[in-house]
Amino acid sequence: MVEKLETPQPSDDQATQWFVYILRCADDSLYTGITVDVSRRIREHSGELGTNKGAKSLRGRSPLSLAYSVGAESRSQALKLEYKIKQLSKARKEKLVAGVLTLADVLGLGVR
Repeated sequence: MVEKLETPQPSDDQATQWFVYILRCADDSLYTGITVDVSRRIREHSGELGTNKGAKSLRGRSPLSLAYSVGAESRSQALKLEYKIKQLSKARKEKLVAGVLTLADVLGLGVR
């Protein structure tokens, strides 16, 4: 009997491009999240799509603007990076948004 060998297909996590994003709210606060579609996610948060899929913490903080976005290799990597960014002080987040702080710095890989 001959068995048919199937080529492994990439999982959804591997085939999908994930992003970590930071939004600036009208009150100048910063919100960090992950998604596969940044523009759709911003519209969801803003209530433009008529769904209740936006973060509750962003309700009433419109207008929202994209302050920072970076691609991640996987959902897992995006979640880890999101966690690291959320641990930063507002001042360090502002430096990341301004480009003064790099992802290597956020991940603790920067030269000290």
